[in-house]
Amino acid sequence: MGFTESIKSGFSNYFNFSGRASRSEYWYFTLFSIIAGIVAGIVDGFIGIYMISQTISPMTGELTGGTGLVEGLFNLSILIPSLSIFWRRMHDLDKSGAWFFLLFTVIGGLLLLVWACTKGTSGSNRFGPDSLGSDDPAPPSDPAPPSDPAPPSDPAPPADSDEPKSQA
Repeated sequence: MGFTESIKSGFSNYFNFSGRASRSEYWYFTLFSIIAGIVAGIVDGFIGIYMISQTISPMTGELTGGTGLVEGLFNLSILIPSLSIFWRRMHDLDKSGAWFFLLFTVIGGLLLLVWACTKGTSGSNRFGPDSLGSDDPAPPSDPAPPSDPAPPSDPAPPADSDEPKSQA
């Protein structure tokens, strides 16, 4: 699944917590979220409207931190799609989406990251058909060798014969 298809799929399945999401769908949507969040933060820096005000850094005396209006609204708009696509990503691994709550533990985030990077189950599983559409069994990688090689078409004559040799 490509970048734009993943974004469309993420937003068209806004509240869909059933089914499966491939690795590419999940990671492209995550990449979109990061890039768009950075752009929203830059826009907020230009317009200067903050929902959570910036503070003055005691070290540099400059304004730091804060959450801008555009970035806050963007993060709010992708909260549910991000949760649903992660939930469906866990389904692709044949795991319950409730594993998401492991994120609230110290080590859980690392485990979830490893799972998010892992290839999903091939073919159908209890959550639905393969998200990549490869429910067909894979073709064999090596064809079977021939069972009996063909005999040579012109065998060589025997080297030692009892017949007299003619001399010309």
